Amino acid sequence: QGIGSPSVYHAVIVIFLEFFAWGLLTAPTLVVLHETFPKHTFLMNGLIQGVKGLLSFLSAPLIGALSDVWGRKSFLLLTVFFTCAPIPLMKISPWWYFAVISVSGVFAVTFSVVFAYVADITQEHERSMAYGLVSATFAASLVTSPAIGAYLGRAYGDSLVVVLATAIALLDICFILVAVPESLPEKMRPASWGAPISWEQADPFASLKKVGQDSIVLLICITVFLSYLPEAGQYSSFFLYLRQIMGFSSESVAAFIAVLGILSIIAQTIVLSLLMRSIGNKNTILLGLGFQILQLAWYGFGSEPWMMWAAGAVAAMSSITFPAVSALVSRTADADQQGVVQGMITGIRGLCNGLGPALYGFIFYIFHVELNELPMPESPSGGSVVAQYHLQQNSIIPGPPFLFGACSVLLALLVALFIPEHTNLTVRSSNWKKHCGSHGHPHSPQAPGEAKEPLLQDTNV
Repeated sequence: QGIGSPSVYHAVIVIFLEFFAWGLLTAPTLVVLHETFPKHTFLMNGLIQGVKGLLSFLSAPLIGALSDVWGRKSFLLLTVFFTCAPIPLMKISPWWYFAVISVSGVFAVTFSVVFAYVADITQEHERSMAYGLVSATFAASLVTSPAIGAYLGRAYGDSLVVVLATAIALLDICFILVAVPESLPEKMRPASWGAPISWEQADPFASLKKVGQDSIVLLICITVFLSYLPEAGQYSSFFLYLRQIMGFSSESVAAFIAVLGILSIIAQTIVLSLLMRSIGNKNTILLGLGFQILQLAWYGFGSEPWMMWAAGAVAAMSSITFPAVSALVSRTADADQQGVVQGMITGIRGLCNGLGPALYGFIFYIFHVELNELPMPESPSGGSVVAQYHLQQNSIIPGPPFLFGACSVLLALLVALFIPEHTNLTVRSSNWKKHCGSHGHPHSPQAPGEAKEPLLQDTNV
């Protein structure tokens, strides 16, 4: 089944088509969200994304374990289908559209299955480059698609954009059915489909329970939680904030995403490698956290569009934090515990994907950052009249959640100061082996948590 032998390029095409389809809908989604929930836009957006994130966190281990038994292709098909299922509902029924988005979080774990697919077909020394290719493809799909969607929506209407996104999603499903071969070798699968799945494999909190068993990994995990919680909330609401509060046009939001994506790719490749060689692993993490504090504070106090653009350039530099953390974690743990410690980081990030959006929406709601009317025509200065009115009302702190996020990252920076640059791997290895059992599935060539998540998360935006 499928065309040719399994390759990384099959996984890359699946990821590109799925997120290109969602990227086209960036501008229409922001409009439909505000029209559907005009009074509590940010709160409802946070709840929808929060429910989706929590469901993804709870279901990811189970789907990963089942794919170890039944193969990757069927679960690629399942996750892509349910992730893209809400797309045609945008114009049919907005209420059902947002309801299905939140529930689709149960299957919105395409990256987990894709990384398992890549692990099946690559050697260990090739894996990091293959994961980088998948993550870069994800970023590339979001660099181009929001701008295309905004242009088509302005020229031909949002209905055409929804139809085009639906067609691309169907193309992705057909590509998986026809062209993607199964990557899990037949000998790795059990004899029957009724093979038992243990609770340890399906428990989403299994990796988190091991966090406190090593003080250094505990410090790293606390740093990740405090720094990624505001980042997850920011991804869920920031483009809506630009559109509705800062008065950005659809084209400006699309251009912002494109510029931020390109700068992030440069920061995560060229700049990151230079920093790791020159100032070391730990100092690179501290520098990234410092940039993140500056970026969030600028978003929080910024009241002009140029401030958002300037802070966006700083945000690209802050994207070096997670690759540096992943590298530090891989050096801290012994070779046979890589999957366990990377699984902890992945679990914490998954938990933040649920808590962050809900927290941001709640803070927006507390501080009454709302629009009670639809956006009015743009004024000559470039911002909408409604947006300017609300900025006057909240002139001291236009974006309260971003300021809260800056405080959270400041705590992460203080915790990260206590992480040692070099550790004794011999002592730590015996410590891990004493506390941790085998974490991977017997039929899996790699523990699900070993895959490094991309910096841009599996979200609608």
